[in-house]
Amino acid sequence: MSEPDQADNPSNTDVTGSTDVAPARDVIIIGSGPAGLTAAIYAARANLSPLVIEGEPSSTSDQPGGQLMLTSEIENFPGFVDGLAGPDLIGHMRGQAARFGTEYLTTKVERVDLSSRPFRVWAPDPSTGVAVEHRARSVIVSTGARSLMLGLEAEERLLSRGVSTCATCDGFFFRGHDIAVIGGGDSALEEAIFLTKFGETVTVIHRRKELRASKIMQDRAFKNPKIRFIWDSVVTHIRGDVKVEGVELHNSVTGEDSFLPVSGVFVAIGHVPNTDLFVGQLDMDEAGYLLTAAESSATNVSGVFACGDVQDHIYRQAVTAAGTGCMAAIDAERWLEAAEA
Repeated sequence: MSEPDQADNPSNTDVTGSTDVAPARDVIIIGSGPAGLTAAIYAARANLSPLVIEGEPSSTSDQPGGQLMLTSEIENFPGFVDGLAGPDLIGHMRGQAARFGTEYLTTKVERVDLSSRPFRVWAPDPSTGVAVEHRARSVIVSTGARSLMLGLEAEERLLSRGVSTCATCDGFFFRGHDIAVIGGGDSALEEAIFLTKFGETVTVIHRRKELRASKIMQDRAFKNPKIRFIWDSVVTHIRGDVKVEGVELHNSVTGEDSFLPVSGVFVAIGHVPNTDLFVGQLDMDEAGYLLTAAESSATNVSGVFACGDVQDHIYRQAVTAAGTGCMAAIDAERWLEAAEA
């Protein structure tokens, strides 16, 4: 396929005059959760030879596989009767995309330029750390979202010393311990239920009297004998110098303060979209989620598409992310065909 707009940059020469930049690809996919990998499957089967820049393992917000890598068990993804672990689902999807010719680059995108075509994406070379420029005729953004934190001083200091955002990653280390989970949504209850496999007790702390979680998740949590609830309360401090010793609580209804002795604190209060790369280039809502056209994955920049949790603040499910990934790949393919005509 030829360039959709050769007038923007008719050669592979960069702004410094170098001709070492590789030719523009048909599509670059930024992010490798269920949305990005589904987009890769469809794009690869359309012979678009996608490059997936999947993130780096050391990053909490841009790790390969996204939030599913922190999910213990998925029971509602179609096709798996007995359910499966999040990392296993990502592994299946990654392998399927690779089978059709998808290439992977395990590094984190540092900068993008979507002001002209071909679009430019910079990411460090995994072996040297030197930023490399990649060019693409179209870009699919699937950078997902990351966990919110409480904003307490002790959180950062005690992270991995009793404070965690990933029960799947760290639950094993709290075998026989008393654990607190902060939050009231599906993620919080899923964490709590998983942690009962290891902890002696699991206390869910929620700032309101009613949970936001789905009815089925609430039923499971209420029926679990290891789980108890503290309502109308917020964590004001996490005690401990070198490891978690407990949390200080304030009841917003009674005004009472209390202390809950625990050795593990799992924060599950929500997510924020990973859209910092695109500020000033792609339209976003007030919360930072990318805006896409109605019944489309198209952003405000022609040739750039968005899918998954980076543009979905309502459903945030693996299956809906995969669905929008499919949309983005088809939209990109059709856009490329129209640009060539």
